[in-house]
Amino acid sequence: MSNPLLDFDALPRFSKIHPSHVEPAVDFLLKDNRERVKTLLDTIGQPDWYNFVEPMEEMEDRLSRAWAPVSHLNAVLNSSELRDAYNACLPKLSDYATEMGQNQALFEAYQAVADNPKDLDDAQRKLLENTLRDFRLSGVDLPVDQKQRFGEIASRLSEVSARFEENLLDATNAWSKSISDASQLSGLPVSAMDLARQTAQERGREGWLLTLEYPSYMPVITYADNRELRREVYEAYATRASDQGPDAGRFDNSEVMEEILALRHEMAGLLGYANYAELSLATKMARSTREVMSFLHDLAKRARKQGERELEELHAYAREHHGVDTLEAWDMAYYSEKLRQQRYSISQEELKPWFPQTRVIPGMFEVIGRVFGVSIRESGKQVDTWHPDVRFYEIHDQDGGLLGEFYFDLYARPNKRGGAWMADAISRMKTRNREQIPVAFMTCNFTPPVGGKPALLTHDEVQTLFHEFGHGLHHMLTQVDYPSISGISGVAWDAVELPSQFMENWCWDKQALSLISGHHETGEPLPDELYDRMLAARNFQSAMQLLRQLEFSLFDFRIHMDYQPETGGRIYEILQEVRDEVSVVTPPDWNRFAHGFSHIFGGGYAAGYYSYKWAEVLSADAFSLFEEEGVFNDEIGRAFRRNILEKGGSADAMELFVAFRGREPSIQALLRHSGIEQ
Repeated sequence: MSNPLLDFDALPRFSKIHPSHVEPAVDFLLKDNRERVKTLLDTIGQPDWYNFVEPMEEMEDRLSRAWAPVSHLNAVLNSSELRDAYNACLPKLSDYATEMGQNQALFEAYQAVADNPKDLDDAQRKLLENTLRDFRLSGVDLPVDQKQRFGEIASRLSEVSARFEENLLDATNAWSKSISDASQLSGLPVSAMDLARQTAQERGREGWLLTLEYPSYMPVITYADNRELRREVYEAYATRASDQGPDAGRFDNSEVMEEILALRHEMAGLLGYANYAELSLATKMARSTREVMSFLHDLAKRARKQGERELEELHAYAREHHGVDTLEAWDMAYYSEKLRQQRYSISQEELKPWFPQTRVIPGMFEVIGRVFGVSIRESGKQVDTWHPDVRFYEIHDQDGGLLGEFYFDLYARPNKRGGAWMADAISRMKTRNREQIPVAFMTCNFTPPVGGKPALLTHDEVQTLFHEFGHGLHHMLTQVDYPSISGISGVAWDAVELPSQFMENWCWDKQALSLISGHHETGEPLPDELYDRMLAARNFQSAMQLLRQLEFSLFDFRIHMDYQPETGGRIYEILQEVRDEVSVVTPPDWNRFAHGFSHIFGGGYAAGYYSYKWAEVLSADAFSLFEEEGVFNDEIGRAFRRNILEKGGSADAMELFVAFRGREPSIQALLRHSGIEQ
């Protein structure tokens, strides 16, 4: 039987992909790539762009295209068989990447091409610059014994990072709570009650079923009047995959986290860096650990007093209106929502009827079309997907040319990783032998349609949708022909959030809201008075929210920057030090937030979580030009598309920002957007 993972002439055939295909496909491609590399090096003579770099790009792209659907299915349709196949390939892929990265002859061939730059364009020179840097970051200059150790570390890191994610997913899936008495769920919105009943029915239970999937967890912690229920659900969520809570020790990530930090520190040392934070900055805009720490501390200093005032206002409200003297961690969201409603007479739940998916998605496409000069429509071709809810779309230029395609998988379900993300399915590539358009996976975890109604989104979820679509536009509108620097590839990690955070701004603009909102029953537009209340509440507790993000950022950076082998990670000790410095809210001692911090232990944000705030400075300042010239100013929109979205990683991020904005970024727009007093 032919292996569907080795068919590169069409989109992935998801219904034909089985776990048994994974390892044979990877084994074949790794063996074939090794043979092709050897043949190239043995036969090309004088390497140039066309006889060497292009074949290498094509070869690596085949491997990426085969692995992309495997990695994606492991996240959205996880099973024990697929997990085993996925994990069996991780060390093989890591070993291959290390082997290629430490191949001296390969390095010298790339260097030879780079040494003759006169026939290269700027993008080609940037690709070579990045590639030579990555060779050094893979240990190409190390002695033989250290090269071997580097490879062992890289392979082990891929394994333990995957285990971290698996433990978190298993812990999330393991907990549930059946409710038979509706009074126990007093305060929950009708939509949350409907979801809990539907979840119970799907799992053969009576009554209502609560889970730790976000669409179930968040309404309980925000709206449930039953304080003990809030505490129980909060404890289960905040102790997932740890040594605490209802499943204490069962899926414990404690040793995994320590091993990850130790391995990263050792890897950094082999490459000549003092710590992993320094190593991480080699591929980022920020120039030093001192610059990052100064940036975060400056923001914290600006926000701290306002955050303290916001917390005191919350305490005063809870005391005066509800007789609560002490606010616990499981009370914060609940009373914050009560205070928000009292002050602004608005809640996320009240807004949901105005944001049906059937209005939000076509409206978002219309916004994007007006700003960037493209059109988006559901594809008319038959596309094989991994779930009946998945939809497939196309993006076209104004002249009708096909620019990119994407899958939309919007709803939460069991065995699907939480959160929202964009991932590459296929990268743009144009060589003498091959031409392909970019294809993206767009994934969210919204509440699915319930009771025959369309899915209703909170305004926060609308922002999430726009955020992820910003990543998607970066991937799909690229005009760079080389996969390693097209789309988001090769973009400095602390600039990669620029397009995503930039897109969130349209969720607040009245003109844009007229396109993305409309009552799900009547179709009537969002009332002016509701919009005014929504806008007034935009920066409610903004300083507290900023300080929470800074807590995560400083914690992440410090556990990598301050790591010492003799003392270990000191994970919760450092977290407490950070909280003492910048936080105004302190969770209980048994909170195990870090055990579920998949961005840094399972994803790509290690010593890089600060990137969200760093890029938010860029995005706020970029949008300020639209505020000055008009949010649907097509000239400014085309300039952003031309200078940011189309260029991908083909030039330095700061160079591209200056080309768009006319100057380096200013922090003032971020502070203004966040409601931080100056």
